[in-house]
Amino acid sequence: MEIKRNAFKAYDIRGKIPEELNEEMAYRIGRAYVDIFKAKKVAVGHDIRLSGPALQRALVKGLTESGCSVVDIGTCGTEQIYFATFHLKLDGGIMITASHNPQDYNGMKLVREESRPISGDSGLKEIEEKVVTGDFAPVSPDITPGTVTQVDILSDYIQHLLTYVDKTALKPLKVVVNAGNGAAGAVIDALEKQLPFEFVKVNHEPDGSFPNGVPNPLLVENRDVTAKVVRDTKADVGIAWDGDFDRCFLFDEQGNFIEGYYLVGFLAQAFLRRFPGGKIIYDPRLTWNTIELVEQAGGISVLCKSGHAFIKERMRKEDAVYGGEMSAHHYFKEFSYCDSGMIPWLLVLEIMGREGKPLSELLQERTACYPVSGEINSTVADAKAVIKKIEEKYTAGARHIERIDGLSVEYDNWRFNVRMSNTEPVLRLNVESKCDSKLMEEKTEELLAVIRS
Repeated sequence: MEIKRNAFKAYDIRGKIPEELNEEMAYRIGRAYVDIFKAKKVAVGHDIRLSGPALQRALVKGLTESGCSVVDIGTCGTEQIYFATFHLKLDGGIMITASHNPQDYNGMKLVREESRPISGDSGLKEIEEKVVTGDFAPVSPDITPGTVTQVDILSDYIQHLLTYVDKTALKPLKVVVNAGNGAAGAVIDALEKQLPFEFVKVNHEPDGSFPNGVPNPLLVENRDVTAKVVRDTKADVGIAWDGDFDRCFLFDEQGNFIEGYYLVGFLAQAFLRRFPGGKIIYDPRLTWNTIELVEQAGGISVLCKSGHAFIKERMRKEDAVYGGEMSAHHYFKEFSYCDSGMIPWLLVLEIMGREGKPLSELLQERTACYPVSGEINSTVADAKAVIKKIEEKYTAGARHIERIDGLSVEYDNWRFNVRMSNTEPVLRLNVESKCDSKLMEEKTEELLAVIRS
């Protein structure tokens, strides 16, 4: 099988099967991982994609031939690999997943000890080079091949999830859960026995052929299913996940989609009640609501470049209690600073029970205070030239300019961030205003006209 570089991205490995990612590459990734990190024992698992088991067998062969033992946790979500790695005190973990990509894709997310991320600047480029060149240290005849042990971590993982909430505060809410035929269903089934919620299950059974479409709730056309069931069943809340459930997306009782941005400030306040004066990490795309809520709760807000590797590194450095991105990635100190798609909704439902208010009412003031455009992607021929054009047009008279991640420009009553994609010729735009939806919409259209001209 041909070996290509295409599947190696900034933060993970992801490509089309078999031309961009195949079993020979998976085997070589196992060899390279042990060569570089000297791992003795790692966790391995795969999501529900049909190509997962074959890729896992090849990966495990590469790992064990290099003398590394494998803890096989089977079909799982990405955060279960994170959990297994830090909970069992392993040297690392490898998750076989392509998250929300089409069904003919697969990939890998790799971590070291304590579930520290492996990305382009922390070992992934070196793995890529070894995989492409085949330049591995020879396997010494003195090396004892690693063993493979199948371990069921589900029960321990469920118990860990429940430590984030006060079960006595939970109320018997009706909750629509849409796993998108991904890996989340099994976790919901296990949690169901321990929670007072009535779950209405949609696209619940795992199916790697994705009979109801790719599990990506960020796509507007994919939200209608969950929203409709919430309204039809008169549910209190709706939750949808991507394929490997490291992100969750919420809908209020009216079926309205909740932008991930508003949950960052919402969850920050919840953690600051538990950890007064704690630090909260946030990304530069949308900021005002988060900063204000953290300040009101007596916490310290810390700006960080978006992307899981940057957020996790900064959280460790600052000893932050929580970090959130508007893209629905939420990070928790007690989860080894990793992101989880299960902890956020549990916390939200606890707050709903404690406050005795519907989700729409809990968020109504914040969505009115800081209306947002949502992230808008535009394909452009020369992203750098477009950003330069925007900079020339908008920075004069601005109150604050930030270049930590793309270009952020702030005025008294509105702000925007525009940034380049890591992997494609796309610019991503986010706009927010202070209590002025019309202004936000006008400025969004104005900026899009510049970007798309």
